[in-house]
Amino acid sequence: MKRKTRQISVGWVKVGGDAPIVVQSMTSTKTHQVEETLSQINRLAKVGCEIIRVAVPHREDLEALPDIVKNSPIPVIADIHFAPSYAFGSMEAGVHGIRINPGNIGKEEIVRDIVQEAKRKGVAIRIGVNSGSLEKDLLEKYGYPKAEALFESAMRWSEKFEKWGFYNFKVSIKGSDVLENIRANELFAQHTDIPLHIGITEAGMGLKGIVKSSVGIGILLYKGIGDTIRVSLTDDPEVEVETAYAILQSLGLRRRGIEIISCPTCGRIEVDLPKVVKEVEEKLKGLEKPLKVAIMGCVVNAIGEAREADLGLACGRGFAWLFKEGKPIKRVSEEEMVQALLEEVLNYDGKGKV
Repeated sequence: MKRKTRQISVGWVKVGGDAPIVVQSMTSTKTHQVEETLSQINRLAKVGCEIIRVAVPHREDLEALPDIVKNSPIPVIADIHFAPSYAFGSMEAGVHGIRINPGNIGKEEIVRDIVQEAKRKGVAIRIGVNSGSLEKDLLEKYGYPKAEALFESAMRWSEKFEKWGFYNFKVSIKGSDVLENIRANELFAQHTDIPLHIGITEAGMGLKGIVKSSVGIGILLYKGIGDTIRVSLTDDPEVEVETAYAILQSLGLRRRGIEIISCPTCGRIEVDLPKVVKEVEEKLKGLEKPLKVAIMGCVVNAIGEAREADLGLACGRGFAWLFKEGKPIKRVSEEEMVQALLEEVLNYDGKGKV
């Protein structure tokens, strides 16, 4: 069961409460390069990104924000670290949210002023608590950024925000250590109803980064923890979004587009299964029908094992059975099977299984 949290608003996107888990990412462009940044935001929105964060480390990035906010199809969060003036400038530019690490801002009165301005302008705030920006007194107390230290920092600032009468905020507690990260978020979830943004920071690139993120995020989501996620990879941000939806889909929390089910390779397979699956994936990319499509490498138990799929192929030597909702409907040749499956997908009039 999903943890009960209060709902906040980041622009027109709801986070927490009964809202679906929101997928976020961050642009990799230089923010002041407005055309390139907006182009990337539009690409990310097309693959399902629902909130976008942009870096604001320099004055020229701050000056670019009005154009970006005006033309972005999704709410924009300004990423602020060591320059409090950029937090105020970003809110003046119309951003829908700001992300600050209070440990990087320093003085409490400056953080309070930022919070009060956000309250006046209806801007959401994400409190970022990272292993790399933990307050000095907590590092001295715990010796290193262990889960209890991250939890204490998150609670400290959450309580201050609420004392200042501000509630339109979420918290992210992130580190690169998966187990410490999970524990810190568990501790926070046990003590508050504040929405959590979850992820594994500095997860890395390629398979290792995807696995690390999937394990850390997946365990928390399975426990009902997490209202919005970002998969942080050393890769194209579009891969982050696609991975996020794959995690959510695997847990039955969100569905977006086609879900392909395919069996592992074994000695019974009579076709080049990886080639077939890759071809189908490429041809169905971008299709928004919420369908499960199974591609099974042999006819042994194939339809039975993939009975929950809406459509699928059970491949044999030189042929395949095309099946729909667990029942075979047509035998097709190996040369025709991919095209036959694609036609059935495009013509499918069922609602799909959620």
